[in-house]
Amino acid sequence: MKRVDSLDILKGAIIVIMSLDHFRDYFHQEAFLFSPTDPEKTNSITFFLRWITHYCAPVFAFLAGVSADIIGKKYDKKYLSKFLFTRGLWLVFVEIVIINFGWRFDIAFSYIVFQVIWMLGICMMILSLLVRMRKRSILLFSLIVIFGHNLMDLFDISGNLFWAILHQQEFFNISETNTLVIGYPIIPWIGVMSLGYFFGYYFRTSFEVKKRVKILQTLGLCFVGGFFLIRLVNSFGNSKPWEKYELFSQTVFSFMDPQKYPPSLSYLLMTLGPMFLVLAILEMRKKTAFSKIMIVFGRVPFFFYIVHIYFIHLFAMLAAEIYGFGWRSMILKEPIWRLPSKFEGYGFSTFVMLVLWLCFVAFMYPICKKFGDYKLKNKQKKWLSYL
Repeated sequence: MKRVDSLDILKGAIIVIMSLDHFRDYFHQEAFLFSPTDPEKTNSITFFLRWITHYCAPVFAFLAGVSADIIGKKYDKKYLSKFLFTRGLWLVFVEIVIINFGWRFDIAFSYIVFQVIWMLGICMMILSLLVRMRKRSILLFSLIVIFGHNLMDLFDISGNLFWAILHQQEFFNISETNTLVIGYPIIPWIGVMSLGYFFGYYFRTSFEVKKRVKILQTLGLCFVGGFFLIRLVNSFGNSKPWEKYELFSQTVFSFMDPQKYPPSLSYLLMTLGPMFLVLAILEMRKKTAFSKIMIVFGRVPFFFYIVHIYFIHLFAMLAAEIYGFGWRSMILKEPIWRLPSKFEGYGFSTFVMLVLWLCFVAFMYPICKKFGDYKLKNKQKKWLSYL
């Protein structure tokens, strides 16, 4: 399998999984009753449906770095630096305006959340400076950030916007009617993206596939082993320590749910490790019908991300109308997950929600394929590289 195909398959699978998380937020009955990772309230299926989505942000941050190196192979560092900075700035704008509006359809922007696209944008802007460094220096920077960032947990500087942007998720009341949420602080995400940039070299066509697979397998096993070791010790690298419960299943839920906001070391090891192993598998396998479908999504992940938010919200309006809540109830002043009492009695069972989600993915396929084909036929249009 070609290098680009393996990356696109993984991107496609991850963006589809991400859509499951967002679809669940707007349509799953249990989403309005309790947190899907609460060991005392959740169940195995609900926990898994949320847990599997933990892989989305780390994989996208890492692969964004890999893509930056691939672009850098075609152009000089000056062009790459400019491209990363301008694309990063564009992503920040999209997050603040287009995506925030899509989540809530609130023209007053009462609730602005800086989430994954904002994080990717800021990290790209920082990477635009880092790419001028030697690759070994970038690797050292990445490892220090990833393995040492939990030392920042020693400092609790609440109410400081700069610190929140760096390493502490926080809510800010910027006026009587407007709230700003720093959902994805940039540390350690910048370390994940710069690590991906370093490893972009190993995904070049000139690099032997067997060596690449061996490296990926070794890294994957080391990261997974590191996760279990650090998690069992339950000290450094565990911003959210796991607890023992009366039921074994509840203990497992607690153990497998390390802190994500911001991501702890154990969280990054848990997600990046399997990512390396999956990439190794994809490098060795031939194309299948499933992989071909994922490639279609994986070649236009940003387009998918923006469009799927609007479609999910529009379909949720239709569902709210059917349930008797009225479509206007889906014009939200806050994120839907903060309004459980408002939608009591709304939503579908797990099985029905999953069936509807699969239908939604099928609905998105021809849209993404058509846009992907358009991009392929119009490579000379540079603005398409920002989508």
